Amino acid sequence: MVQERGEMVILSGRESDCEDEKNGAVPGETVKTDENVRRGNWSNQIEFVLTSVGYAVGLGNVWRFPYLCYRNGGGAFMFPYIIMLVFCGIPLFFMELSFGQFTSQGCLGVWKVNPMFKGVGYGMMVVSTYIGIYYNVVICLAFYYFFSSMNSLLPWTYCNNRWNTANCSSVLQSNRTTNMTELSQDVSTLVNSTMKRTSPSEEYWKYYVLKVSGDIGTFGEIRLPLLGCLAVAWFVVFLCLIKGVKSSGKVVYFTATFPYVVLTILFIRGITLDGAVNGIKYYLTPQWDKILDAKVWGDAASQIFYSLGCAWGGLITMASYNKFHNNCYRDSIIISITNCATSVYAGFVIFSILGFMASHLGVEVSEVADHGPGLAFVAYPEALTLLPVSPFWSILFFFMLILLGLGTQFCLLETLVTAIVDEIGSDWIHTRKSLVTLAVAVIGFLLGIPLTTQAGIYWLLLMDNYAASFSLVVISCIMCIAIMYIYGHEQYFKDVEMMLGFPPPAFFQICWRFVSPSIIFFILIFTVVQYKPISYNDYVFPSWALIIGFLMAMSSVICIPIYAIWKICMSEGDTFWERLKNANKPDKTWGPALLEHRIGRYAISSPSSDLNLEVQQLNPEKEREKEQLPAGDREDCNLSVQGHNGSAHTQDSKV
Repeated sequence: MVQERGEMVILSGRESDCEDEKNGAVPGETVKTDENVRRGNWSNQIEFVLTSVGYAVGLGNVWRFPYLCYRNGGGAFMFPYIIMLVFCGIPLFFMELSFGQFTSQGCLGVWKVNPMFKGVGYGMMVVSTYIGIYYNVVICLAFYYFFSSMNSLLPWTYCNNRWNTANCSSVLQSNRTTNMTELSQDVSTLVNSTMKRTSPSEEYWKYYVLKVSGDIGTFGEIRLPLLGCLAVAWFVVFLCLIKGVKSSGKVVYFTATFPYVVLTILFIRGITLDGAVNGIKYYLTPQWDKILDAKVWGDAASQIFYSLGCAWGGLITMASYNKFHNNCYRDSIIISITNCATSVYAGFVIFSILGFMASHLGVEVSEVADHGPGLAFVAYPEALTLLPVSPFWSILFFFMLILLGLGTQFCLLETLVTAIVDEIGSDWIHTRKSLVTLAVAVIGFLLGIPLTTQAGIYWLLLMDNYAASFSLVVISCIMCIAIMYIYGHEQYFKDVEMMLGFPPPAFFQICWRFVSPSIIFFILIFTVVQYKPISYNDYVFPSWALIIGFLMAMSSVICIPIYAIWKICMSEGDTFWERLKNANKPDKTWGPALLEHRIGRYAISSPSSDLNLEVQQLNPEKEREKEQLPAGDREDCNLSVQGHNGSAHTQDSKV
């Protein structure tokens, strides 16, 4: 007999034949009781780590961090960046992973811990919806460039195309040799003789790919090639998630690792080019005077916060498919450091090529450096035209962007699907999860169609700048307050200890309670103070568009007070304070999802049907093997759980 915290587990005489493999996460645990048959789990922990790396490492690591680094003091920017990673990034990452893993629920179900704040979960869903819509449009643009690169000559190499204007000046000329000295002289002539130079890649982007209109309200036509690529992007995402984490967990072996292969290939090619060293120096040379600038610290904190994907709901969702005793503390450190190291590494890849391009143009690196879509679809593609066999390098680069985007998109879609399925919770919806995935993908495709019009780039930038900006900071701050101060930090620390076998280290306890919320609040103030109306090149967005942007930002935050008011009104109590108190009490189903994990204060002596808990099969494959045994042998292999009231439940029973 093994007695543990008020519950008695009786193993049969044949326990050695039926006992599962050991789980080394918690000392003293005899059997591996972690398989959640109903929801499913990651097949192994590598899949979770790779999925989380793919989620955190996205397009921003390539097109935003390098630009922020050189703009904010080069190597000096690394100091505040690492400080913010240690005191804000990793602690928040660990908190969200532990939050989802403890309850095995998505971003809605976890708020059984404090039902009044379930609006935070709905806010996460709204944010993930906005990001998922426009993020897949960026992936579709990468698909378009990927297919366009499959030619002997990149279409943005020269200025002799029908979409080019008189201002177009190419860094190459078709009637010239590729001798570097002649090429440099030719480029200098072009630059000096043209008052306003536009590159072939810029005109290809604006006048051929986008056919951009002159105003955000002028939608024009739907760009059918982009619409087709958007359909391809959503179809690929759906196929990879058709079986949930069981299928996406296999795909990430490629999507999360191959971008590093491409980055390495591009890095090796880049550092062998003339001028590459100058680009890297420009990227890393520290400007220590900027370290006292509050804007540098604000950019560092913002980049860490947004890059790791905090408050999107994706971290909670991915962790909810972990085994209960998985060491998410270890995982949070590995994934966070990998994400930030990738950003630094991508900077070498980007600036080695930009340094090469600046050297041939005879200009400073700052004049060719850009960020966002301008870097991915204009500056870098133009630099690639200078390389021998340029289509090959272009295919590699855009294939890398596709994989980086898909890794994030998988988690965004899974966040929405998991929240819907967990909220409904019936067996019917669980068995038809693939249909929910299909429905969400189709809706996402339809909502993305306006972004494939001639005004699509304006709407994409509007959503990128407003839909997931300060709203994420507010959501994250409220989440910290709700867990640490309303549910109670001591309670949560005990929950983590029950799950991991050890309490959170003192450093993380201090960060969760004081440091991280303070940094989040600093990011919020910084975002408000540094706010500037959005613009695209020379185009200034009209006031009505900015109002729509603010409404998008508020639509996720407003979920929190609306749901809180509704929950208070629906709670029991004769007075407002009684209702408020009851609305903040943890739900009776709060805690581990599986009955065998509900020990200590979560132990249930006589479970009732409305708790929706299960005694899951410890190992379904072994259970199928037992069914083939004679009846007498099969009974001996059963594992019984005996509660306080003396009632026993077999391993296969469902409560």
